[in-house]
Amino acid sequence: MPVSVYDSNGQQYSFGDGSFSAGIINQPLVTESRVKYSFPFGDAELVQIAFSGIYIVYGDIMMQEAKVLHFSMAEEIDLVELHFTLAGSGSLYNEASGSTYNFRQNEYNMHYIPHFEGTGNYRKDQKYQFFEVHFTKKFFTELAQDSSPMLMEFAGKLAASDLTELVTPSLPMTFAMHQCIREIMGCNQKGGLKLLFLQSKSIELLTLQAQAFEEYHDRNPGACKTEYDKERIHYAREYLLLHAAEPPSLTELARVAGLNEFKLKNGFREIFNNSVFGYLNEYRLQGAREMLLAGGAIKTVADHFGFSSVQHFSKAFRQQFGLPPGQCRTT
Repeated sequence: MPVSVYDSNGQQYSFGDGSFSAGIINQPLVTESRVKYSFPFGDAELVQIAFSGIYIVYGDIMMQEAKVLHFSMAEEIDLVELHFTLAGSGSLYNEASGSTYNFRQNEYNMHYIPHFEGTGNYRKDQKYQFFEVHFTKKFFTELAQDSSPMLMEFAGKLAASDLTELVTPSLPMTFAMHQCIREIMGCNQKGGLKLLFLQSKSIELLTLQAQAFEEYHDRNPGACKTEYDKERIHYAREYLLLHAAEPPSLTELARVAGLNEFKLKNGFREIFNNSVFGYLNEYRLQGAREMLLAGGAIKTVADHFGFSSVQHFSKAFRQQFGLPPGQCRTT
């Protein structure tokens, strides 16, 4: 699946093989490619495998400099993604949905994101390694039928074509998941045996995710038990962003949302994969970056987004993006 990548200067790069179309993915035979890339900001290697309604992609990226990259990706076919972060950590912001996806080493999640348009933050000299198994929406729905409650609930959201992920925050990978991934990456079978092996291992990974989630859910029933709770958490988010320059305290925000502080804190992390003020900080810094790129002066930007001083703003900006605000317009 091709992905368009843009640096802060608007230079476009292509990542991925466009030949992996819907027709290739649904063929009853294994199609595979391995490609190396060399970009000004880093090097990458990508492996893509497709067969019988399943698309596997894995690879690694070594960044030579800290970068905020813009991604544009629209799937030609609806795919459910099992994502595993094997090395590195960072975040992706999807402008299409307004959601931030945090990825951390040795964590997994499940996503349905038919369109991604947004930015990713990457640090210098850090290796990013990922592994993904994608099922076509049709095949996933067939697998989920009469299976675990988690898979059936996820399939129900797919039927409504909702952008969704399995759980927030992402969960720790198990030893069995690591072992299954190593077996897929090291597969040396040929022909029909290779297809059967990769198909069985892909379904095994789906089963392992479902089992791990059910165990997690039994231990952590969650803060948002009703639709009302979820609606109040979303209201709290909107109120927080509306008052981003002069944010309310946690106590004030809980009162405005009609929740207690425990439910607000835990429900916010459950839905948005971040703390209340961690989310606010990312929102302000993302907005500040866009304002800087548009030519805004550093002090004006710092004041606009409610930072107490230029020094405080510069420190927070460097921690988030790996470079000082003054370099934002030149990288």
